[in-house]
Amino acid sequence: MIHTQPNILIILTDQQRHDSMAVYGNRWIDARHMDALASRSFVFENCYCTQPVCTPSRGSFMTGLYPHATGVIRNRIPLPPDTPSLGELIPDTYYNAHMGKWHLGDDVVAQRGFDTWLAIEDFHRPDYTRKEYRNIEPPYNDWLRAHGVEPPHWTQSYESWAGGANLTEIQTQAGYLGHVASEFIGGYASGPHAGRPWLLQVNFFEPHPPYTGPLNDLYDHDAIEVGPAFMQRPDTGSLVNRLRADFYLGGGNNPLGVAGGDTHDTTTEAGWRKLRAQYFANVTLVDRQLGKIMAALESSGQADNTIVVFSSDHGEMAGDHGMCEKRNLYEEATRVPLLIHVPWLNNAAQTRIPGSISHVDILPTLLEFAGTESASAIHGRSRARVLRREVDLSDNDVFTEWTGLGDRNLGSPAINRMVSMPWRGVISSDRFKLNLSTADQCELYDLNNDPHEMENLFNDSAQRDRIRDMAARIRMWQAETSDDMPLPAV
Repeated sequence: MIHTQPNILIILTDQQRHDSMAVYGNRWIDARHMDALASRSFVFENCYCTQPVCTPSRGSFMTGLYPHATGVIRNRIPLPPDTPSLGELIPDTYYNAHMGKWHLGDDVVAQRGFDTWLAIEDFHRPDYTRKEYRNIEPPYNDWLRAHGVEPPHWTQSYESWAGGANLTEIQTQAGYLGHVASEFIGGYASGPHAGRPWLLQVNFFEPHPPYTGPLNDLYDHDAIEVGPAFMQRPDTGSLVNRLRADFYLGGGNNPLGVAGGDTHDTTTEAGWRKLRAQYFANVTLVDRQLGKIMAALESSGQADNTIVVFSSDHGEMAGDHGMCEKRNLYEEATRVPLLIHVPWLNNAAQTRIPGSISHVDILPTLLEFAGTESASAIHGRSRARVLRREVDLSDNDVFTEWTGLGDRNLGSPAINRMVSMPWRGVISSDRFKLNLSTADQCELYDLNNDPHEMENLFNDSAQRDRIRDMAARIRMWQAETSDDMPLPAV
C-alpha cells in the first residue's frame, strides 16, 4: 500500500562521520539505535554533503540548491528570504515542527513554514534581522535552568561553553531534543492538530565539538580502531590541508573549543586517541536520544505511516590526515550517513543503495512522497524511483564545493588565507574524486583502490585524460547550476 502524505521525521546530526555506525563499517561503537534504524532502512553507501561546513550544507539540505546558488557560502550568512525551503514547499496540509540547530538566520523565531519552533542556541544575536529578536531566549535555556545549570551568556556559543560546563546527558542539547521530540510525537494524535500529517525535523548539535562530553569514559582510548590516514600528514595533497595538518600535529587545537577549555595534546598518539574516542562517545550520546524518539514513534502507533530520514550536515576528521574539524573535501569531512526508512517499502529489511547521492536530492525526494512536485529551479532530483527500485544510482556523479572567504580564524594567518580559496569537486560514478582549485595543489583520488585518500594522483601523467574528462563534468555541472567559479586549465 502506498501512503499519501505520510508523516516525515528528519533526524539531522551535526558533524557525524559516515563510519560512525556498524552499517558503514564501524566494528566497535555503541550506536545500537542507529544500527536498528539501518536494519530496516535504505542505506545509501555514499552520501555527500555539498559543502563541509554547517550553514552552507544545511542550506542545501533545506532547499535542494548548491551553496553558490543560495548565496549561503559560509557560516553566519542567513538563507535569503526569497529562497524557499522545505517547510514552505511541503503541502499546506502538513503541520511542521522544527527543533534544534537552525544556523540559517534568526535562530530563535518560527519561520520558513514551521508551526512549532524550539531553538537551542542564540549566540548569533548580532546577525538577527530584527532588533526585537535579540531579546528572545531559546527554550533550551529554560531546560538548563530547570536542571540546575545557568545557561551560557548569549555571546558564548555552545561549542565554546560546553567543554567546561560538565553537563550530564540530560542537560546536553541532545538530552533536551530527545525529550521534546518524543513529547511532540507521543502527544500529536491527541493534540489540536490530530488528523493532519506532520513534518518533524530534529537537528542535533552533537557530535559537533567540543571533543568532550558526559560519556568521555565510555570507550578505551587505546582500544578504538583507527585507519591508515590517522595522524598522517597529507604530503601530496593541497597546501591548505598540509598547513592545517601541521597546525594540529604541532599541538594546535580548535580555536573555538580552546575558549571553553576543550584542549587536547595533539602532539602524541595518546592525545589524538583520547580526542577521537570522546568524539565517537558523543555519537553514542545522540544515539541514545534517537532511541527515545524512535520508541515514542512506535508507541504512538504512527510508525507505519512515517518516513524517517537520518543524516548529518557534514563529517569530522578526528585525526585523519592529521586534522580536526572539517572544511576540506576528504571523505571524512564530506561523506555522511544517510538512512531512509519508508515503512511500506522496507519495513523489516535493510536495502543497501550503491552509487553516490547528494544532499540536494533529499528535499525533492521527500516532496514527491508528500504528494507535491519540486520547483523546477532546484538542483536536486527526486530519488523516489531509486527507493522503489525502479532505477539505480550507478551513473550518478556527485559534486562538492568550497567557498570559504570570510570564514573564522582556523589557527594561523596562512591557514586563513588558503582556506579562503575556492574549490570545486566531483565524485564520479566510477569512484574517482577530482578536486580543483586555481590557487592550490589540485587533487585526484582513486576511491576504489585508495579509499583513505593517501595518494594524490593529480600529477600522474597516466591520469591526464581522466582528469580532463572529470574536469569537463565539473564545467557542465557549473553551466547547469549557474556557477561562475574559474577552474584551472587541465
